[in-house]
Amino acid sequence: MNNKIIGLGCVGVLLLGVLILVATGVGGYNKLVPARENLDRSWGNVQSSYQRRLDLIPNLVKTVEGAANFEKSTLTEVINARANATKVTVDMSHAPTDPAQLQQFQQAQQQLSSGLSRLLAVSERYPELKANQNFRDLQAQIEGTENRINVARNDFNVAAQHYNTLRSTFPTVIIANFTGFQERPYFQSAAGADTAPSVNFGSFGASPTPAPSH
Repeated sequence: MNNKIIGLGCVGVLLLGVLILVATGVGGYNKLVPARENLDRSWGNVQSSYQRRLDLIPNLVKTVEGAANFEKSTLTEVINARANATKVTVDMSHAPTDPAQLQQFQQAQQQLSSGLSRLLAVSERYPELKANQNFRDLQAQIEGTENRINVARNDFNVAAQHYNTLRSTFPTVIIANFTGFQERPYFQSAAGADTAPSVNFGSFGASPTPAPSH
């Protein structure tokens, strides 16, 4: 009789342990899902901000081309950098899981940022561009877009940090590994790789200065 009671007690303890593990696993999974969705949404905002800049550049190039004797090499650099940036694509609906892929994306966008910054600096030497309302409007739009990019990228890093911290917390990390919740890379500021230029449009003649690292 005593053995049966002990046996039933052991079974009860095991069942209770299993129930606790299941409840913990379900709870961890239910936290990971919204964290990942928020991260993916933040990534979509990053992509949209960069795309907005890509969409503005053709009009900017067309406007600048109308200036007499404008430096063709500077225009060519921006055109080529834009073309390269469009070739480096990452799924817009899902944040990347491969750090190398995100780094490649950053580098292509930074190349475009640098070329665009030089183009705007050179444009300040042309009085006809300074007097061109369309050019000034494009400058203002690009400045706003650079700010959007910085905000979107910072928000993405915050979302990625929250997700990665949650994912690595025990026992959630066990559930994450079994259910395919992979760690996500961040935008890095090493060597200015992800720093979009902050251009001072209010004072012609001033050189562009880099935005603070994040």
